[in-house]
Amino acid sequence: MLESTWILDPGRGIRVSRPAGIMGILNATPDSFSDGGQFADADAAVLAGQALVAAGATWLDVGGESTRPGAAAVPAGIQIARIVPVIRRLREQGVAAWISVDTRLAEVAESAFAAGADAVNDVSAGTDPGMFPLLARTGRVGILMHMQGEPATMQRNPDYGDVVLDVIGHLCRRIDAAERVGVARASLAVDPGIGFGKTVAHNRALLGALERIERETGRPVVVGVSRKSLLPTLAGVDPAALPAAARDPLSHVLHAALAPRCALLRVHDVAGCAAALRLARSLPAVAHGAGAAHV
Repeated sequence: MLESTWILDPGRGIRVSRPAGIMGILNATPDSFSDGGQFADADAAVLAGQALVAAGATWLDVGGESTRPGAAAVPAGIQIARIVPVIRRLREQGVAAWISVDTRLAEVAESAFAAGADAVNDVSAGTDPGMFPLLARTGRVGILMHMQGEPATMQRNPDYGDVVLDVIGHLCRRIDAAERVGVARASLAVDPGIGFGKTVAHNRALLGALERIERETGRPVVVGVSRKSLLPTLAGVDPAALPAAARDPLSHVLHAALAPRCALLRVHDVAGCAAALRLARSLPAVAHGAGAAHV
């Protein structure tokens, strides 16, 4: 099994190894873009989470709200009802993985932390006024993602001056805002938000700048490209002709290319991703960055 080791050390920061670790996506929702409804039942979600860890996931990202393009917001109470039983039971069963909650709401994150979650994966980068105070109070890890607009509207004509500069600037401002209320910089990671208010050209530019994003934000970088329409488009295939679940082979080609240049890959097909990373690492011509990086 390939592992990326994340250690939260307030004196040294989040320490990660290369290549990237694997964050398995566990959607406890009825409407996520590629697996909506598959794990909406808590029993099914817990079994799926255990299988993802057995396949090589070192993180589980549990979500109760779809943030696909066009998705409507889900109230906190509904999110909590969906995700808390899953997180609690995974912890009770001793699952050997970090658990993050995929939410924009501090109320949901707080309930998830009480159930045993280690981190919040926030696509809004802490825009809920309660999110950063919660992280400061609990010391939990926060993954701050860039998104232009809201999920319901984010893909309507996204526009940037320089997408790499704009995303880095936004993430740095959100890190600064977190620090101002007492969040330890060491407990933060960033995500450029591939597909969240970006065109194909914007996404390509960001994927080519991952090392720069890590360097200029000073934080580990999390990347999610799994099953996104960007993949068939870049491969010269009509996305409509390749349903989301059929995009795993393309996803893993990109995962293998990105693994040396980021800290964590957020994926649906964990077993396939782990195999792709092992294959890439076995070839001397493409093996990169096996040592630890402190950022």
